[in-house]
Amino acid sequence: MTETPARPVTPPAPPLDHELAEPLRTILAGITVPLTPDLIADRRRSSERGRLSDAEIRRGGAFELEERVVPGPAGAPGVPVLICRPTGVEGPLPVIYNTHGGGMVAGHNRTTELAGELDRAEELGLAVVAVDYRLAPENPHPAPVEDCYAGLVWVHEHGAELGLDPSRVVISGNSAGGCLAAAVSLLARDRQGPPLLGQMLQCPMLDDRCDTVSAAQMDGVGLWDGRSNLAGWTALLGDRVGTGDVPSYAAPGRETDLANLPPAFIDVGTVEALRDEAIAYATRISQAGGDAELHVWAGAFHSFDEWVPDAVVSKTAQRARADWLRRILAR
Repeated sequence: MTETPARPVTPPAPPLDHELAEPLRTILAGITVPLTPDLIADRRRSSERGRLSDAEIRRGGAFELEERVVPGPAGAPGVPVLICRPTGVEGPLPVIYNTHGGGMVAGHNRTTELAGELDRAEELGLAVVAVDYRLAPENPHPAPVEDCYAGLVWVHEHGAELGLDPSRVVISGNSAGGCLAAAVSLLARDRQGPPLLGQMLQCPMLDDRCDTVSAAQMDGVGLWDGRSNLAGWTALLGDRVGTGDVPSYAAPGRETDLANLPPAFIDVGTVEALRDEAIAYATRISQAGGDAELHVWAGAFHSFDEWVPDAVVSKTAQRARADWLRRILAR
């Protein structure tokens, strides 16, 4: 009699950092997880409540603020962009081009994570251009990535008119924004489009197959677990999710050729579903002869530094991102 092979046992999630464990319990007590289709409207309302005001972006005169709607992809609506220029800094200014997070289903270009980009821009004398792309499921792939690419093309073609330096643009995003930053980097390479000085991928969503050990480990663990991740990808891709019909411009982790990409900064926590795909992406860029700096923050959950900014691990991560930008800009 043939015995049925034992099903692999998923190991437990790694322990949380001691400064993050109690705050995470408090955070989870106030929100409903995991993400499901019926929670998308709630996520959007939460994102709206966290919208940064003009005053919060201007920071007492540290930044000048301008909003524009720039040409979108062919046949699509215009793309809103938020332009934040540091005052008292001579141009042309290097640019952080921000693609916001929100699991592909929520968020906007004034989301609270923009504060981290402004911190780095204020320290280093950079401009920030934040793009407001269309959201899934109403606007599935390729709408979000094409909106982000269209905004980048506009910065490249018209940035100099605003005192920006189109040759010194770093694309940066968190979570879904990290996915879009990676995908735009692939598009720019393959279309011979605007040059990018670097790509900063913060706890990025990269692979719709959701089949890693970390995705299974973090089932029901943290703010963005394996089930939430699958829900975000399903909103973007519909019935194609997890199949062979998903292009790498939707899920960059599927890309087989990672050569000739801009230098990458990739970071991720050990206690999040996206850990293994982020590690794999950084490794494969290096194996392809590229420049990838990888940070894996022990005990950290998804977007930990946004939620618990004063923890030592959060401050360390924030410092690492700013230092990487400083080195990239000095090249």
